[in-house]
Amino acid sequence: MVGLQTLFYKEVLRFGNVLLQTLIAPIVTSLLYLLVFGHVFEGRVQVFSGVGYTAFLIPGLIMMSLIQNSFANSSSSLIQSKVTGNLVFILLPPLSHLEFLLAYVLSASLRGMLVGAGVYIVGSLFVALPVQHPWFILLFAFLSSAVLGAMGVIAGIWAEKFDQLAGFQNFIIIPLSFLSGVFYSIHSLPEFWQTLSRFNPFFYMIDGFRYGFFGVSDVPPSTSLLIVGLALAAFTVVTLLMLKAGYKLRD
Repeated sequence: MVGLQTLFYKEVLRFGNVLLQTLIAPIVTSLLYLLVFGHVFEGRVQVFSGVGYTAFLIPGLIMMSLIQNSFANSSSSLIQSKVTGNLVFILLPPLSHLEFLLAYVLSASLRGMLVGAGVYIVGSLFVALPVQHPWFILLFAFLSSAVLGAMGVIAGIWAEKFDQLAGFQNFIIIPLSFLSGVFYSIHSLPEFWQTLSRFNPFFYMIDGFRYGFFGVSDVPPSTSLLIVGLALAAFTVVTLLMLKAGYKLRD
């Protein structure tokens, strides 16, 4: 376990040394979303009975920040190591493929959950959030950050340049996170877009996470948990196969 612990520690130090960029900046960004959308729609839009729009919005912002930062942590670390040429020092030690993956995924999950906790604390200054099912909150936060951590490893392995990684994030991660019910319930959408939203795994992450606060959701939380768990299993298998094959890592 020494190799796993060391790589995990190295990754935590990497984002810990630039907290202004990795933690403070995304929290401030979420605060701006909260101020703008909360001011505009509070009192005008009610998604769940008895739940104000600002309260509805905060769990979505927490999960959106968690998703984006978990992905950014593992993907940016790998692409930096590839571009600077120091990836060889991570590949040379006798680390198993699973240890390699776990170190990156766990460090990405830690950063994502720290950002999410920061957004929750800031949001709580504006409105008191009920907590109906705390274990659902923690479970969906961890599983979702792990999924995006694994996706980040895949993107970091695949990308050869920073602009390729930026394209992956700008055209896949950000659109899927924005169109996953952060700012609205899918039941407010036309039938076609409701159906399309159900193919977005990020929707189930946010909907299940929001259930932990309010006890209500657009789909059953068990369905959301199953889909998020299957997504984690699928991305884990894909990542391990890429690592085993040495795809774009042994060049």
